[in-house]
Amino acid sequence: MPTPRRTQKQRREQAEAALLAASAELVVERGARALTLAGVGERAGYSRGIVTHHFGSKHALLERLARSVQAGFVPGLDELRPGLDRLLGLVDGYIGEIGRGATAQRAFLVLWTEALTTPELASVFRERDEAFRADLRDDVAAGIADGTVRGDLVPAEVATAIVAQLRGIGLQRLLDPDAIDTEHLRRSITEQWRRALAAQPTRQP
Repeated sequence: MPTPRRTQKQRREQAEAALLAASAELVVERGARALTLAGVGERAGYSRGIVTHHFGSKHALLERLARSVQAGFVPGLDELRPGLDRLLGLVDGYIGEIGRGATAQRAFLVLWTEALTTPELASVFRERDEAFRADLRDDVAAGIADGTVRGDLVPAEVATAIVAQLRGIGLQRLLDPDAIDTEHLRRSITEQWRRALAAQPTRQP
């Protein structure tokens, strides 16, 4: 049977996915500063014109790439209710994804470090990090509300500490992959946060 023709929407989505994948590869290989629209088009098998058509500018392309790779960094979290279990699942899953060393995750970390000295990236990553912290704050607050998280904790402080730790592990893994045993680390770090956050059972009189 003949293969059904793709719709215009399907062709557009396929092209955008290929361009984002090519962008991630080039960012990992050369960094964001060396990225060009022409290079992205060539790597993806398209012309420079189609890159401009889909994203408009290099800045818009990098912004879209940053959003897309972080949005799916840890799969499966949407199925969990906010609270301690979801937070621990995020920690475990994040370190596990770092260990996989996928191009998209590595590209995000490269972009995050370059945002420190690249003003057009800085605003994007401030927003991304704030969204990450807000997600964690909600989990801590939900855990306090349902009694599974210690009531003396400040959600914003916990969120900041977790983001700092996860980003730091990611950067170490990016710099020296063989030095970081993520499979062992994900278990120990997750357990550390469980002990640090979990409320103690109430003793019966």
